[in-house]
Amino acid sequence: MRGMAAVTTLLALALAGPAPASEDPIRIGAFVSATGPASFLGDPELKTLEMYVERINEAGGVLGRPLQLIHYDDGGSASEARNFANRLLRRDRVDVLIGGSTTGTTMAAVPLAERARTPMISMAGALTIVEPVRPWVFKTPQSDRMAAERVLSDMQARGITRIGLISGTDGFGRSGREQTLEVVEQFGIQVVADQTYGPQDTDMTSQLTRIRNTEGVEAVFNFGFGQGPAIVTRNYAHLGIDLPLYQSHGVASDRFLDLAGPAAEGVRLPASALLVPDALPDDDPQKPVVQGYKEAYEERWNTSVSTFGGYAYDALHLAVHAIEQAGSTDPAAIREALESIQDFVGVTGVFNMTPEDHNGLEPESFRLLEVRDGRWALID
Repeated sequence: MRGMAAVTTLLALALAGPAPASEDPIRIGAFVSATGPASFLGDPELKTLEMYVERINEAGGVLGRPLQLIHYDDGGSASEARNFANRLLRRDRVDVLIGGSTTGTTMAAVPLAERARTPMISMAGALTIVEPVRPWVFKTPQSDRMAAERVLSDMQARGITRIGLISGTDGFGRSGREQTLEVVEQFGIQVVADQTYGPQDTDMTSQLTRIRNTEGVEAVFNFGFGQGPAIVTRNYAHLGIDLPLYQSHGVASDRFLDLAGPAAEGVRLPASALLVPDALPDDDPQKPVVQGYKEAYEERWNTSVSTFGGYAYDALHLAVHAIEQAGSTDPAAIREALESIQDFVGVTGVFNMTPEDHNGLEPESFRLLEVRDGRWALID
């Protein structure tokens, strides 16, 4: 239920009587969009956090202590995210904060984490979360700039020089558009048509028609998440636009394939290796990680894995790794340990954090995928 706290603890904590000090739980606070328009992000994130807190506890916990997951559902609302982040920090007194699912919910909580001097790891994509660097804020997804660079690099390799850009007006789409426009010229590409759509729009035919009618357009790039990109894809096919269509990492899940249907055939996008684990070479360091996560998630929840759940996997495991390296739950020590993480193989990529980089991923961590016969295919 939205707004209701749920707590996952080691079974021993449920026994009557106070626990010894050595068994005091390490509190992991999370605010996710488990319901509402961004539930396709928050639902797999929450499932992942619950599953791996249980697994870590079954294996003995962290520093000999169990993890306790305290989470709230913000429903995709920035104001709710702010309220719940404040509750986690002030009332629940969590040791690490994980969230939010979207850029908007994340940015609503950032000032609170900074003021509380508590490490916060976001599962949202916008570059603005970690640039400029904020001492207490980190994130696991690649940035929207990296996604734009990965797409534009492929366009450049295909000899595309003039494109149409269409994007959502939500925080993710707006930031992605800005980053695309900022880097596009570096690839010798010009945006000759620039259209947007709102989160509640149900038809983008007019925007796509304007792009189609712009002279010289050679490909189209859509930056958005939720149902919008699937609508764009279906409208694109209905209009018979015979140009390459690219999507962003905001739709990197099987749900996009379900929503877009046959219209998605040929669409390209940057995504996590998680969508094509079996296609990775055996010497790829991510292969055992993504295969293990995919198998565990799908067995536990009886549903397809998504890259969004992978962001939560990485957030939790980076936090645990930092706590172990710090040897305590002192917030400053955890923060410093996070900044020092090197060669940490996650679901999303191999993380190399520094005081100047609180994401720690490179554009190459994106795998370029194409929809073929209704399935994801690795093309690079």
